Amino acid sequence: MKHQIQSTFSAALLLLTTSCLFFACSGKKETQYKIAYNVYYDTLNDDYEVFVMNMDGTGKKNISNSPGVDWMYYTYKDKIYFVSDRDTTHRMYFLYSMDADGNNVKKISNLRLEDSWHNTRNEGREMIVSGRVGGEIRQQLFLIDTETGTYEPFVQDTASSFSDPAFSPDGKQVVFRHRQQKRNYKNEKSELWLMSADGTGKRQLTFFPESDTSAEWFVYHAGPPKWHPTENFISYQSFRDGKYRLFAIKPEGGEAWRLIENTTGLEEDWHSWSSDGKWLTFGMADYSKGHVDVYLMNWKTKEIKQLTDSWQYEQAPVFVEVLQ
Repeated sequence: MKHQIQSTFSAALLLLTTSCLFFACSGKKETQYKIAYNVYYDTLNDDYEVFVMNMDGTGKKNISNSPGVDWMYYTYKDKIYFVSDRDTTHRMYFLYSMDADGNNVKKISNLRLEDSWHNTRNEGREMIVSGRVGGEIRQQLFLIDTETGTYEPFVQDTASSFSDPAFSPDGKQVVFRHRQQKRNYKNEKSELWLMSADGTGKRQLTFFPESDTSAEWFVYHAGPPKWHPTENFISYQSFRDGKYRLFAIKPEGGEAWRLIENTTGLEEDWHSWSSDGKWLTFGMADYSKGHVDVYLMNWKTKEIKQLTDSWQYEQAPVFVEVLQ
């Protein structure tokens, strides 16, 4: 009996140790997450749905369940924010929120949004978005009070385009995609720019290599930026040498570098960081076959795990905190 107990204990210890290799177990109580992601659910009816799953890829669940476009771009703690055309006409987007079970759906504001990532500061109370007013004022930055739904211009330069804004972790800066001449979209590349949170000091951060002629005008030369929560860099997607890759750059500027090592031959799709900076989730794609799946990386160990493999397009994952 003693040897049997020792054998059972050893097996349990081995299982715990193996699990800790990926999930980096420690004695400290760490933030727990689920992953929300977008699925091209019904291609014939242009139906996009928001799903959630556990960190190991189990428990996949459709939480939006609405015909039309529901696309999740951002989460704050346990709240999911998504753009939707559910109460309007096809692809006319407004901002909504819900919890990780798809309950408590709420329309946040009457500001019409562009198809763009967004971000918050001040404990989630203040959201920066790319929005539009009428037919002329488009791709401009606004601040939305997420509790009252009121909004105001953050910066308006109607000759230029602004999209995919993200506050720095301290809320004092904003990084965004920007093109100075909006109507010159086929010749001028959208790059990442930075400015102070008071709207001053705008400067260009990324510079797409002039020697790279593989990128058509419509691809991401510098894709939606993500500020790492604890390390001093900004990550983004860029089409280089004929493929999408994830890159990183310091907010002070300088040379960009490849964010991850990827020898699969797959392209790297949209990505997000966990709020503690310990996890990276991203898509990997074979665009020639129209297939994108969600992956998870332990940022410390660099181990990568594939989490999805069903619908053709499962992408743009974001972490949702699980309340303890």
